[in-house]
Amino acid sequence: MAVDTATEVKAIARYIRMSPHKVRRVLDQIRGRSYREALIILEFMPYRACEPILKVLRSAAANAEHNEGYDRANLIVSTAYADQGPTLKRYRPRAQGRAYQIRKPTCHITIAVAPGAGDE
Repeated sequence: MAVDTATEVKAIARYIRMSPHKVRRVLDQIRGRSYREALIILEFMPYRACEPILKVLRSAAANAEHNEGYDRANLIVSTAYADQGPTLKRYRPRAQGRAYQIRKPTCHITIAVAPGAGDE
């Protein structure tokens, strides 16, 4: 699906306290779909990652509508990816005075929408 990058409108959520690996599993389901279809999929998927992704998707659609004057009904999810953010490092006390490191991953979610064919 070749979409002109000049027509793309994007939204980014940064420092989301979630593993990028788990977020990508959900993003793979909505990439290339229409805006309405993606909303329905995210609404009924059982993953915790759906909530921040839904917010970013709605934000991207609002940006497209407000900044570029696109109609939400004709938008498609052209790009969706999750990059790794900084990892929060914490320590858990263990037996005999030891400390085990706990890594709490964060991610940056980027979703871009573009006007698709008006026949959807």
